Amino acid sequence: MNKLNIEQNEINLIVHIPANGIKLEGALVIPSDAKGVVLFAHGSGSSRRSPRNNFVAEVLRRAGAGTLLFDLLTREEDRLYENRFDIDLLTWRLERATQWIMEQPQSASLSIGYFGASTGAAAALQAAATFGLSIGAVVSRGGRPDLAMTALASVQAPTLLIVGGLDDVVIDLNRQAYEKLQAKKHLAIIPGATHLFEEPGTLQEVARLAADWFQQHLGGKPSKHTNKATLAPKIAASS
Repeated sequence: MNKLNIEQNEINLIVHIPANGIKLEGALVIPSDAKGVVLFAHGSGSSRRSPRNNFVAEVLRRAGAGTLLFDLLTREEDRLYENRFDIDLLTWRLERATQWIMEQPQSASLSIGYFGASTGAAAALQAAATFGLSIGAVVSRGGRPDLAMTALASVQAPTLLIVGGLDDVVIDLNRQAYEKLQAKKHLAIIPGATHLFEEPGTLQEVARLAADWFQQHLGGKPSKHTNKATLAPKIAASS
């Protein structure tokens, strides 16, 4: 780890996670009162710098959860288009990051959650099936859980699937996956939202739903006391 910044006991680190001879760069932020930490698995063609995931991460931190945003692929690997859809590779990288977070003194006592977008949601669900009860909750944003169909029945973590109401094909795929899930589950369809949740207010709703889900299952500041106006940061115009 390097570039340590602690403000009022908050942990804020740029980290490098070893994975079979390479290192995956990430940003780990853990508020002083965190009960859990959420690992983000980004979608195809994205990275840990995704404005959408960073927006959601900031909302989660304000709600009392730690976050780890990291790159599932190196820059060289990401140049090969097929790697972006190699769910087994993405899953293995997420599993290694999970093992790493469990080993760190700053986070060893925290509950663990996953937030997956697009193909990252499939990786999150496959990893959740592997780790069983060690994963406290999973949230999928515009995800492709159908790409992890054979693993879904083994997922034990409470799972929230969030889909845009105008994202017809992905809604159908999520409904198919929803039927396979045996753990506590919920399918939330956000009216007027397309796949990337670019419409005004839709990504804010994603973040609110995710924060509530992780508060319920990882711990954190009770959502009934959350002021939505202060919880949500301003979203970047490029998102």
